Amino acid sequence: MTDSETRAARLLHHRKPGLVAGDPVVPPITASATYHLPQVQGAPFVYGRNGMPTWEAVEAQLALLEEAECVSFPSGMAAISAALFATLKAGDRLVIPSDGYYVTRILSEGFLAPLGVTVVQLATRDYAAADFTGVAVVYLETPSNPGLDVLDIAAVAARARAAEARVIADNTTMTPLLQRPLDLGADLVVAADTKAPAGHSDVLFGHVAGRDAALMARVSDWRRMAGVVPGPFEAFLVHRGLETLEVRLERMCASAALIADRLAAHPKVRGLRYPGLPGDPSHGAVGGQMANGGFLIGFELATEAEAEGFLARCPLVEQTTSFGGTHTAGERRARWGDAVAEGFIRLSVGVEPVAPLWTAIGEALG
Repeated sequence: MTDSETRAARLLHHRKPGLVAGDPVVPPITASATYHLPQVQGAPFVYGRNGMPTWEAVEAQLALLEEAECVSFPSGMAAISAALFATLKAGDRLVIPSDGYYVTRILSEGFLAPLGVTVVQLATRDYAAADFTGVAVVYLETPSNPGLDVLDIAAVAARARAAEARVIADNTTMTPLLQRPLDLGADLVVAADTKAPAGHSDVLFGHVAGRDAALMARVSDWRRMAGVVPGPFEAFLVHRGLETLEVRLERMCASAALIADRLAAHPKVRGLRYPGLPGDPSHGAVGGQMANGGFLIGFELATEAEAEGFLARCPLVEQTTSFGGTHTAGERRARWGDAVAEGFIRLSVGVEPVAPLWTAIGEALG
């Protein structure tokens, strides 16, 4: 029995100790902005912007997975913004990945830089040799999205700590069941729970996790002051999705490994990236900081037209942005400005039975 399996089992029963006879096993959707307050002292909830019961339920789940305090947000970008604003001030130096999620770069250059933060962009592979002297925050994303390059979280975190820098790790591509940045030295983890944790492509959500109480208080204060709060129905959907995360990941990752192996042998496919393949540049992280190769695959077709044609022809691949859902999804990432070939496709493998999924992919490749 693994630690991951233990956390997944506890997650499913996290409400049991507090239930009394007749209570619903599933947390109710508490749609209230105000609460009965004859006095403030001792009240568990005071106002909808401060907290609500349905957040409490999903944050308890996330805290079990992360083994850390968690603060939830209405999107992954809201979580990223909170972590950055809670740790940076004018005059600070921030390192971000040049090959990571592009909206993080837009936020940093478009909003943090004008406030006096110096933004330094590094490729994920270059973090290993980077000098963090004078840096306030080292923000990393591994595997990178969409290129799937990795860095050694523990090594980078140790060097950042020696330079008195904080480390924020975006763990969206792996989830806490497949990779644990806090255990490896990160100060904060951010994630878009819109992806695999919620899992059904029907809700925006995110969270920040950390084990430093003072730092997490800053994150919580940012949520309250900025008003970036999730709604109760959204929290309910994420709570429901998290209950099947471990089961979904098992199939998604196993299917991705099989499909990546077959894509590697296909004559039309070039530039294949999947950390689970022994020859991949990121394979060294698998079995160490990563439990397996994950569910994302990157590969190139010869041209933009070939890539778009493949996506249009394949009946079992949704043409959509985002990843981690029950449906296999593919996207030509160059359309968003990522530094990838025009024919590069990011494939997020879903929960479909793998035999018909591969048949559909193989036929669409033609």
